[in-house]
Amino acid sequence: MNYEHILFTVQDGLATITLNRPDKLNAFNDQMIQETTDAFKQCARDKTVRCVVLTGSGRAFSSGQDLADVQAREGTFSIGEHLRHGYHRLIKQMLATEKPILGAINGIAAGAGCGIALATDIRIASDKASFMLAFSRVGLVPDSGTNWLLPRIIGQARAYEMAVTADRIPAEKALAWGIVNQVVPHEQLHEAVMAWAMPIATGPTLAYGLAKRAMNRSWDLSLEEALDYEAHMQELAARSHDFGEGVAAFLEKREAHFKGQ
Repeated sequence: MNYEHILFTVQDGLATITLNRPDKLNAFNDQMIQETTDAFKQCARDKTVRCVVLTGSGRAFSSGQDLADVQAREGTFSIGEHLRHGYHRLIKQMLATEKPILGAINGIAAGAGCGIALATDIRIASDKASFMLAFSRVGLVPDSGTNWLLPRIIGQARAYEMAVTADRIPAEKALAWGIVNQVVPHEQLHEAVMAWAMPIATGPTLAYGLAKRAMNRSWDLSLEEALDYEAHMQELAARSHDFGEGVAAFLEKREAHFKGQ
């Protein structure tokens, strides 16, 4: 698939997806949703990809849905169908991609853009970044996974506060609330993200993916069910090349050389 609205590169085990409509603050239209979903599908299938970075070009991560695009389709546009066939597929693909996804949050992540940012696994933010559930400003309900993701990350009271007030949450407050893992000066964002990404891209990818699967699944399980599922995931991990390599490296007092298998 040829991409028009995103940039996609793979090098040294690291895939980078860049939302690339900077003149629109990386607002999503149908094509950009489809392209981003397809890129994540490629990352999931490609065994050489062991870590994914998602970021935006220009001064925004993503301002959310392109409302001008919606207005141009007035009378034929169903927002429910748009969500089901667009953002829902993207969010589910991100959560199903069993490789660590790092969000390099370079600017505003608003509306659907906030949902996409929250669907990454680890978020590193520029000090110029911010998060905003802007939906209530146009009389809408939060969507694009935010009702599921955000309360799990920061708790329901703060998530509902964001939904009702539509306030912009600056980077440092996002860090205090647990929305992001780290905040760095804007000009150091790429360097900081690479400091996370490169060790992860040479780590035990299978184990990372199984841990992601177990944690996502645990929300719907009782403690006993979660423990049983955890044991199943550990059994799979223990059969991997990387487990054998990790144990051998530990006993031989050397650095492990993981293959991600």
